[in-house]
Amino acid sequence: MPDTEQTKIRERLLAETLQGEVPTHVAIIMDGNGRWAEARGLPRWEGHREGAKAVREAVIACLELGVRHLTLYAFSNENWLRPSSEISALMDLLVEYANSEESELRERGVRVNVFGDLERLSPEAREAVKRLGAATGSGSVLSLNLALSYGSRSEIARAARRLVAAALAGRLKPEEVDAERFEQELYTAGSPDPDLLVRTSGEQRLSNFLLWQVAYAELLVTPVLWPDFDRAHFFEAILDYQRRERRYGRVEV
Repeated sequence: MPDTEQTKIRERLLAETLQGEVPTHVAIIMDGNGRWAEARGLPRWEGHREGAKAVREAVIACLELGVRHLTLYAFSNENWLRPSSEISALMDLLVEYANSEESELRERGVRVNVFGDLERLSPEAREAVKRLGAATGSGSVLSLNLALSYGSRSEIARAARRLVAAALAGRLKPEEVDAERFEQELYTAGSPDPDLLVRTSGEQRLSNFLLWQVAYAELLVTPVLWPDFDRAHFFEAILDYQRRERRYGRVEV
């Protein structure tokens, strides 16, 4: 499809989306990079590189719509089981992304927050995301959360350990532990729960991502592989969200 036609479609979808309620927080399980590359006879790391371009598309879409929080599942605990060559390429790509996008993210008012077991990252990748977070710390337009070396069960266990330690130290009474207090110990403390969770590539599972936080999120699974997920696909996902009725268990009478 010609670029001019794609632009027209994107602009139409954007205008239509802005007529409805835009979610405050969108979370995405970015799946399908490897399959995208394999289908083209390319090494898997080429799919991850192309997927980084889709991250940029998602960020721009959020800025155009006014979405305030975007959380991306970039690298899971389970991903450490992949071949060392692929992991090394992912670490290099993370450094490349942090260095190449820092200036524009800062100028656009995007604050980058990175969470997970970051000690497992390569020293270069760990330092790169640390610099990116510091450089964009004053951003107030969009909060971009990158889940790296992340697993929700580990996050929940970590929160429980922190609460137990506080109780043993006499800083917290067991009866004071409720859902709100528990959330304060999660990586996402201070952020609203996702309104919409999107998973690309057609897989229909949560894959240990934000298990606590997506309790009431709307779920959308698309067959589109992540490297192909552009702004038009993002707008279509929001339009689907806008057609739903969120009742949180309530029934109108």
